[in-house]
Amino acid sequence: MLLDISKYFTFCQVDNSSANQTNTQNSLLEVEKLKTQLQSAQLPANLRDKAIQQIDRIGLTLKYGGNFAQLDITTKYIDWITHLPWNTKSEDTLDIIKAKDFLDKNHFGLEHIKRKVLEYLSILIMQRKNIKSEAYHSPNLFFVGLAGTGKTTFARSIAEALNRKLVRIPFGGLSSPFDLRGQSKTTPEAEPGAIIKALRRAGTKNPVILLDELDRVTPETKSSIMGVLIELLDPEQNSGYVDYFIDYPFDLSQVLFVATANNTNSIATAVLDRLEVVQMPSYNDEEKIEIGKRFVLPKYLREAGLTSEHVQIEDSTWEKIVRPLGFEPGIRSLEREIESIVRKATYRIVSGQGTSFIINEANLKEFI
Repeated sequence: MLLDISKYFTFCQVDNSSANQTNTQNSLLEVEKLKTQLQSAQLPANLRDKAIQQIDRIGLTLKYGGNFAQLDITTKYIDWITHLPWNTKSEDTLDIIKAKDFLDKNHFGLEHIKRKVLEYLSILIMQRKNIKSEAYHSPNLFFVGLAGTGKTTFARSIAEALNRKLVRIPFGGLSSPFDLRGQSKTTPEAEPGAIIKALRRAGTKNPVILLDELDRVTPETKSSIMGVLIELLDPEQNSGYVDYFIDYPFDLSQVLFVATANNTNSIATAVLDRLEVVQMPSYNDEEKIEIGKRFVLPKYLREAGLTSEHVQIEDSTWEKIVRPLGFEPGIRSLEREIESIVRKATYRIVSGQGTSFIINEANLKEFI
């Protein structure tokens, strides 16, 4: 039996035409959803008008058989601009007594560093009282010191004291200035940079942004990334920061930037001029013992669901734990040792080998 080939091709053409028409209708429905999403979001008026024009162009293109990929790019763009905190900010808690309590709760010793931070917060308090402006331009703090000396913890304490969100940007993973500033939305893979991503995660326009490990930027991209940092940290420039993907100025003047690094050797002079360097000291044995008792052990007990009744460390044993680590400036190794003690004690409790343990010089080797 012979097939009528002409009828077969006619059927395929009708079927393809019907499928294309359905896809176009679905895409046009997506365009209308994007318009609704825009209208319900709090956006700068100019940006909303710009986005509506872009959506209208996509809609017109789709009616005449345009590329559906452009709709995906526009959908991604609208999703980003409608989820940025253009007008949302957290209310600052500017109380110097409470700030001091937070610092004392989170840090042992380091009185000189605490005083620096309190001076920094004092400037914010006075600006709030006497300057009729929403932007407060106290110096950007730059904690410099070896690993484990408390740089990141101080940034966390500042955010906690101010009742602000903390978001971290690790510079060790940046390979290009576009990682910070974003890429133009000319390709489907384009996306915003780390700054805009941090603001979306925070959900406020005034978070504390931690620029972590500035000295780990690769030599090949150092100059271009430092150029972006100069704009970020300069209050005269960052009020109109433009991410290449968003392509519209975002006001960063209310963001508090805190930076960290192991040293300043690879940091550009122009960047250092916009930062107030706070040198973090090393810890001696006595300080490590107190930090271990007051902060580290309670922390790991809490995380394991235990209390001080389950695991205790005799006073005479702390020196045995700390002494082999005495040449380390920070407390990273001390944290690992105490975490090991808590973990092994937890295993023994769970496996029915006991309900509580006292760590002393006789049984220490069983736990570390």
